[in-house]
Amino acid sequence: MATAQKSKVETEKMGENLVVTQPKLERMLSMKGGKGETSYLKNSQAQARHARAALHFLEASLSAMNLPLPEDGTFAVADLGCSCGTNTLFLMGIIVEHVSKMYAALGHDSPEFQVFFSDLPSNDFNVLFQLLPPQLSSSSLEQCLTAAEEQRSYYAAGVPGSFYGRLFPSRSINVFNSTFSLQWLSQVPAMVTDKRSPAYNRGRVFVHGASADTVAAYKQQFQSDLASFLRARAVEMKVDGVMFLVCLGRTSIDPTDQGGAGFLFGAHFQDAWNDLVEEASTHSHRGLLDSEKRDSFNIPVYAACLREFEEVVQAEGSLSINMLQVVKGGSPLVINHPEDASEVGRALANSCLSVAGGLVEAHIGERLSEELFRRLELRAARHARELMEQMQFFHIVASLSPSLSS
Repeated sequence: MATAQKSKVETEKMGENLVVTQPKLERMLSMKGGKGETSYLKNSQAQARHARAALHFLEASLSAMNLPLPEDGTFAVADLGCSCGTNTLFLMGIIVEHVSKMYAALGHDSPEFQVFFSDLPSNDFNVLFQLLPPQLSSSSLEQCLTAAEEQRSYYAAGVPGSFYGRLFPSRSINVFNSTFSLQWLSQVPAMVTDKRSPAYNRGRVFVHGASADTVAAYKQQFQSDLASFLRARAVEMKVDGVMFLVCLGRTSIDPTDQGGAGFLFGAHFQDAWNDLVEEASTHSHRGLLDSEKRDSFNIPVYAACLREFEEVVQAEGSLSINMLQVVKGGSPLVINHPEDASEVGRALANSCLSVAGGLVEAHIGERLSEELFRRLELRAARHARELMEQMQFFHIVASLSPSLSS
């Protein structure tokens, strides 16, 4: 997740709905909370599958650490962009268990573990904390290694705020983890929604397939955001610490081709927006969108290629690359019956709604948001076979540690 610079929030009435324009992303951007059918909790199975596929990279990154002595104090772990599902709990449990085994292999008792769950203030921390398993009464090595899934061997705390700025005291965190979050920008580039700018993203709601000027604005925002993220973590990470990152990436060197993200936000999702605009033009139906309302909305996501990511890390200079590669994550859709077009359509709509629904509703209101995602579901159902065959995500996987020169 990401946060925007402060901006004035203006409101206007459209029918029964309160529509918020120029929203501050820190307040609006979050995965859909709660436990309902369209919640992130119920629509993050693909993320769980992709995270499990990358576990060997995470464990290798941890194994390469120089462990502090247990008497040095608490071992601190932070998950950045934790969201409100069970994936963060699974990954934090894996990290604590693996580090405990590392101490055991050295003949040491395990230290006490402190895990920080961090996301934007708009995140549904209530649901996350309800999912937390009960804490063990003791953090002995034996209990850390034998803890059942219903128990946790660490202290837990929530940290609201943007990871594009400072979140923790200097030299306080041993392990940072961030999974499927860094593709979210801190803000939509201002030029993209400025009608006077050559980067104005007319007719589109995402960077996929956009003009060279629009793409340049998105890329510059990504570079600035990632540099800010790295600078903050370099200060907060302990000298022998490590940071493990997984985010949406792309295999094409052409940034107008956003890969799987383009399928999610730049194809049928884009067409659903266009449906609302065209219906407004054809029927003058009260409440549907005009084109300017569509054009003033953009998804703040950028899937970088490996070279773009590496160039920012090297230029910023405070962290060194231990491992960096692009891996195939597979489909973002978890479907029980791939031959059922209606299930495929519903899965795509719910997947998109669970991650971007809050932004859409803030921009066009609840009623039109429901219309948009209904049209998305119908369009996706008509292209179900294509989606199942071609919609594939690729991820950038990175392990970073403090640079010797920093």
